[in-house]
Amino acid sequence: MTNKQTKLNLFLLAFAALIWGTAFVAQSEGGDITGPYTFTCIRYFIGAVILLPVIKIGEKTNFYGGGKPKTDEEKKTLRIAGVCCGLCLTVATVLQQVGLYYGTTAGKAGFLTACYIILVPILGLFIKKKCPKIVWAAVFITLIGLYLLCINGEFRMEGGDILTLIGSLVWAMHILTIDHFMIKKVDPVRLSSRQFFVVGIISAFPMFFIDMQGDFTKVIPAVAVALSGKALISILFAGVMSSGVAFTLQIIGQRGVNPTVASLIMSLESVFSVLAGWIILGEKLSLKEAIGCVLIFGAIVLAQLPTDKLRVKSEE
Repeated sequence: MTNKQTKLNLFLLAFAALIWGTAFVAQSEGGDITGPYTFTCIRYFIGAVILLPVIKIGEKTNFYGGGKPKTDEEKKTLRIAGVCCGLCLTVATVLQQVGLYYGTTAGKAGFLTACYIILVPILGLFIKKKCPKIVWAAVFITLIGLYLLCINGEFRMEGGDILTLIGSLVWAMHILTIDHFMIKKVDPVRLSSRQFFVVGIISAFPMFFIDMQGDFTKVIPAVAVALSGKALISILFAGVMSSGVAFTLQIIGQRGVNPTVASLIMSLESVFSVLAGWIILGEKLSLKEAIGCVLIFGAIVLAQLPTDKLRVKSEE
């Protein structure tokens, strides 16, 4: 992969982080209104459906570098990729959404979720995905920056926080799973759409039996609530932007990039979340939060220094 393509992929990952950085509030508000499983189910079905025309356009123009699987082996690999990534995404999203539902603040959720930046290189050691020492240093600096940025006051772990932290482990597994299938050159948009369908189908069961208490008479009212007012805005934003756009950019962006470096770039979502509140909503940016932002940006720049060692060759 050329240096120009690597920079483009890093930009796509950063843009995905920008979208996710504004999604925590939507997830929190939408989940409170509809129920965590209903919100998760609907948002991912929306994300899956909006990618179908993108796939058709891609077949004719090849604008995103994908391609329809031709051999039985390629089709099988795509099916396996969709299921594996979908399972990871289901568990990670549900744990995060339920954590928010049970009281984890958006700031703390951002920090706990972003702990995947330390879990990715640790898990990578078990599958022979090594990182240069300078990248490990960048990971720890980023973790300190995230703590300063996201945590205000005393840091205590409660029930929802523990679920969110466990979800961080599964997010790390999701990143490494995508990396595995990108090396196999699976079509990124097809993979993204398939994983969303998997999430939507699986989360439909807890949506019905938990959010709707197994009562068919509650289905229509629940859908009506989800498709009205603030809930609809939250679901559309999470479905179209956070799911359909951002997760697809993640998959495309991870091609040829070390998964640990990819996780560092994506951790910018916490920075973008705070900066958006400061610039758009006029929220106060404290000195501690500003230092956290500087540390994260500095760590990401640091991680880019040994550029030749950060790229992942497809032959691996």
